[in-house]
Amino acid sequence: MAKPQIPVRQAGVEDAAAIARLLHDFNTEFEAETPGVEELTRHATRMLREGEMTVLLGGGGPDGLALLRFRPSVWTEKSEAYLQELYVAPALRGRGIGQVLLEAAIEFSRDEAGAAWIELNTAETDRPARALYSKLGFTNEEGPDGATMLYYELEL
Repeated sequence: MAKPQIPVRQAGVEDAAAIARLLHDFNTEFEAETPGVEELTRHATRMLREGEMTVLLGGGGPDGLALLRFRPSVWTEKSEAYLQELYVAPALRGRGIGQVLLEAAIEFSRDEAGAAWIELNTAETDRPARALYSKLGFTNEEGPDGATMLYYELEL
């Protein structure tokens, strides 16, 4: 039996509240600080309107999102893509929504945005996400010795 098709579409400004809800749920699930849905809606509205982020929505709810940011590259004339968030509502995980969203994010970054590569970060403990990233060809190793790449952050 064939897997059901999972719709994916690029979000518009009219989707800001749905994006905000998903981002708020993401932060709440992982016990991270969140400014709340109302403030996130304002941020998403502005950023979508000004082209500062691209969001792909998956499922009918929408049930998940892939939030991309693009920046110029020092190394090439192409841009660099950063997958800032990939999130699927917990009750709907395991149905392929995350994989479809990640595949769409890769395709969009390459074909629509002309990016040379896509980067992301995730927690070492998030084994399902890491397995998905590896399945689709992402690596956290670099150089001939296969040294592990690490992500660092400093809150300002």
